[in-house]
Amino acid sequence: MTCVQSDLAEVANGIALHYAEYAVAEDGGFVDFHISVGRPAGLRRWVRPQVVFRADGQSSFAPLPGDQGFPILEWGMNWCVTTLVHQFLTLHAAVLERDGFALVLPAPSGAGKSTLCAGLAFNGWRLLSDELTVIDPEDRRIQPLPRPISLKNASIEVVRKFVPEATFNAVVHQTIKGSVAHATPPADAVRRADVPAEPGWVVLPQYVANAEPRFEALSKGQALMKLIENAFNYNVHGARGFDVLADVVERSDCYRFSYGRLEDACCVFDDLASRRAAAGGRKSLDALCP
Repeated sequence: MTCVQSDLAEVANGIALHYAEYAVAEDGGFVDFHISVGRPAGLRRWVRPQVVFRADGQSSFAPLPGDQGFPILEWGMNWCVTTLVHQFLTLHAAVLERDGFALVLPAPSGAGKSTLCAGLAFNGWRLLSDELTVIDPEDRRIQPLPRPISLKNASIEVVRKFVPEATFNAVVHQTIKGSVAHATPPADAVRRADVPAEPGWVVLPQYVANAEPRFEALSKGQALMKLIENAFNYNVHGARGFDVLADVVERSDCYRFSYGRLEDACCVFDDLASRRAAAGGRKSLDALCP
């Protein structure tokens, strides 16, 4: 639960646009984070205005240009989860669900992770998160955190064309990530935000211009190392964190995946899910990898 305070119109408009399906807590109830987005004191309120994100009254990173109120809100909320929520093991990875199983997509910036996530989220897969994979160490299930999907640069228009029904806010240019826009998460993902998923797949995506979609087998050891590399709080969990991620990998089919067109990628991921369903919840790599 998050309490957000801001007197900036772009923040209020972004919340109204992207969080309309979310429940509103009653006044006076417990909240996990008290955050605010506003102008700094002094001259920067008026001359080349800036925006500042604060959690519990403290600013933990540098101000951004004044038109970046909604992006800094989203990035700041991610920071709150990754820095302060240690009852879960949290990874930098998009994650979606199909038939009760989670598809984890760890990848560096520019690999096409969020583009692929958006395409799948609006085409039969349930969005759990486009940025954070949140794992409960007790039962190894993956917890939903469905929030606006962050897209940048060329991927904005790719997703607009592929999902014309998606709702976007205005593009914000010249951020630390380039041009950024957010897509409203599907309403069903928000309604089912209390329904976790079992580990199903770990897939390392990579966009390659004009490439045909291609799966390659990824060893369990390679997949485990990639999850460890992308874990925000692995060191906090210590040996237990290793056991959690090893179990997630053991229960998942693991691949590298390259693609050049979002349409093709969505088709082959639908086939991936269909194969698992046809096999009663499990499918070997042999049928997909040359």
